[in-house]
Amino acid sequence: MNLKKAIIHLRENSEIIRLLVQEIDDETASYKPDDDSWSILEVINHLYDEEREDFREHLDQILHRPDEPWSRIDPQGWVMERGYNGRSLPDSLANFLRERQRSLDWLEEMGTPNWDTSRATPWRAQITAGDMLASWVAHDLLHMRQLVELKWVTTLPDLLPYHVDYAGGW
Repeated sequence: MNLKKAIIHLRENSEIIRLLVQEIDDETASYKPDDDSWSILEVINHLYDEEREDFREHLDQILHRPDEPWSRIDPQGWVMERGYNGRSLPDSLANFLRERQRSLDWLEEMGTPNWDTSRATPWRAQITAGDMLASWVAHDLLHMRQLVELKWVTTLPDLLPYHVDYAGGW
């Protein structure tokens, strides 16, 4: 695990996420293409909660608190339970970016941990510290893809009556 590169990826990812959503209006931010999809607002609030309650917390548990019970999370349930889609996008984005900076500061002070340190999870799988950090970076990328797809869906109506076929296939 190249911690320096992982930190760079997480920093760049947060900047890309910021640029993808910072100018989006409230109506667009809360738009859901269908009942099974998340809105932009839901994605940003999910990233915020995952930042503070999942990845940083669980990596810290693996490395420094292996005997503590695994912190429970409910990413799917939190979307409705915590009312993500009724929140303000500027506030939600600021929350995520603030927590990401806390994570970056924490990671930069980490030194040289043993990335092979592992522990059992509630689903009985062993997970290493390296797996957790790698998953953290990958998680950003998955949601960046989701944000780009939502941006595509919400941008096309702004371009009517014109067609985007010349741009290439989506």
